Amino acid sequence: MQPTEIQRANQSYRLGTTITEHLLLCEDECPAASGQFTRLLSELIISAKLISREVNKAGLADILGMTGDVNVQGEKVLKLDEFANQALIHRMERSGLLCAMSSEENSDIINIPDNMPKGSYVLAFDPLDGSSNVDANASIGTIFSIHRKIEKEGLSSLDNFLRYGYEQVAAGYFLYGSSTMLVYSAGKGVHGFTLDPSVGEFLLSHQNITMPERGAIYSVNEGYTEYWDERTRAVVNYFKSSKNERGKPYSARYIGALVADFHRNLLYGGIYMYPADSQDPHKPHGKLRLLCEAAPLAFIVEQAGGAATDGKQRILGIKATELHERVPLYIGCKADVARATAMLQGD
Repeated sequence: MQPTEIQRANQSYRLGTTITEHLLLCEDECPAASGQFTRLLSELIISAKLISREVNKAGLADILGMTGDVNVQGEKVLKLDEFANQALIHRMERSGLLCAMSSEENSDIINIPDNMPKGSYVLAFDPLDGSSNVDANASIGTIFSIHRKIEKEGLSSLDNFLRYGYEQVAAGYFLYGSSTMLVYSAGKGVHGFTLDPSVGEFLLSHQNITMPERGAIYSVNEGYTEYWDERTRAVVNYFKSSKNERGKPYSARYIGALVADFHRNLLYGGIYMYPADSQDPHKPHGKLRLLCEAAPLAFIVEQAGGAATDGKQRILGIKATELHERVPLYIGCKADVARATAMLQGD
């Protein structure tokens, strides 16, 4: 007997389901699916496995002879963030699924070589978020955002990236920590998969992740306090004090890697803040990039029932005007983000 639509849907979200099974079952639910998205995510997964392998042996670099310019085979050795960037570019440009890419590490768009097949998606990514934490063995990750190519004559490659965040068809991240995880959304909830190294497969470990209305954690680098304006200081003090809707202070948790701080707050509930500051006149809107950091995480958080703003407007409602545009970011539980945004607007 053939499984019903409901049975197939339930199978795709069953704990222990492999990412491959999950994607194929989701594909079955959409008669118009071509299989290209499944292939695209599969290529990203292979790239992440390569990066995870290198991250896991980063602490052995001196012993393995991998910190100099040349290893024992006479091959040039790249730093970990450069390795991650090149691993993604090399794999994805050969997939035949993309028409262009954008990386945090590259100043310009990465066009697919003329001798490579091209596809109907565009990919933006941060190859190794939080890479400065590698030596401390703290969690780091890869963030990605996927759009469909705009099918219109006369458009440049850049036009495919300068889009509204809500136009994303999928977004996610790989977290390299005590275990390697994939968290992603294709617009139908948020699902987390953990890599089982014994079989080399990502298995569904967190199904239909949802955030509470209000959290209990705030995450922000308070070392920048003197560079914030008065309203920003008031927002942070609100979460630190007992004079808030909870009636007690929020717990402070800050790792210093966006993807790691976001992941913890996604699972436990809280708010992550990277405000604008006056420390660097060249970065008046903060450090985080809209296309490869803020927008993909905003897509995920909204699918999980949370919210994300730049202190004024919804992140997904911002249309990028340049490839490496930076924005302030307030992201997490809906009530916490709403309160922070209201205070920043003087309410």
